[in-house]
Amino acid sequence: MLTNINEAVGFLNRQTAIRPTVGIILGTGLGGLVKEMEVIDEVSYEQIPHFPVSTVESHSGKLIFGKLGGKEVVAMQGRFHFYEGYSFEQVVFPVRVMRQLGIERLVVSNASGGVNPDYEVGEIMILNDHINFFPGNPLIGKNYDDLGPRFPDMSDVYDAEMIGLAQEIAKEQNIRIATGVYLGLTGPTLETPAEYRMVRILGADAVGMSTVPEIIAARHMEIPCFAISIITDLGVPGKIKKVSVADVIEVASRQEPKMTTIIKELIARV
Repeated sequence: MLTNINEAVGFLNRQTAIRPTVGIILGTGLGGLVKEMEVIDEVSYEQIPHFPVSTVESHSGKLIFGKLGGKEVVAMQGRFHFYEGYSFEQVVFPVRVMRQLGIERLVVSNASGGVNPDYEVGEIMILNDHINFFPGNPLIGKNYDDLGPRFPDMSDVYDAEMIGLAQEIAKEQNIRIATGVYLGLTGPTLETPAEYRMVRILGADAVGMSTVPEIIAARHMEIPCFAISIITDLGVPGKIKKVSVADVIEVASRQEPKMTTIIKELIARV
């Protein structure tokens, strides 16, 4: 794996002069943050050695190098999911590569289903913790000491400083936000009413199909992490409706400008 990471990093360093300090992963319907970037270089996933290729229609499949909030950044426009048939090692491979490119912080966005009865469709939730309900963990197998310890601590998964800054920014911009716990499931089915109830009983506020593996890999490498979610549908009794991916993308796209404001200003201030 280390050889594959180094080959991907070597290739990317030949494609761009940008040396990113912040890595960004953009979720379903949330690729528009790139419009706020000063884009310097774009590299298709297909070109990058050992990179997976996104199979989800709403994920573009490019690494974007540029500047945002006065900082050099790299953004994944399109991420990889376990439900696409990739191994956890493949899902988190781009995070490993971004770390070797030089990122010092990771910012992740996603779309999720809300199970907190206080949430509404379109709610913006900052993650303050997560529950790994995937059938595995990206750290299973041989540990690479060059990347991180065998048993990484997970008591402070999401960076308190960045959460505090994001809350300040939201208040300044009159953007309603919540903080909560995200539970990761495999998908690709959306949850049944009984599954939504289970997620809530387990202590989560939202449920989705991504983020947790990437965050685990990032924390293994001691990268401070910030994650933000747009609640695109509700798994609350009495509020559950039939939902399509088009519905999810529509809600995410509608709320994206608010999320983009928070992320852009957060990167400028950290």
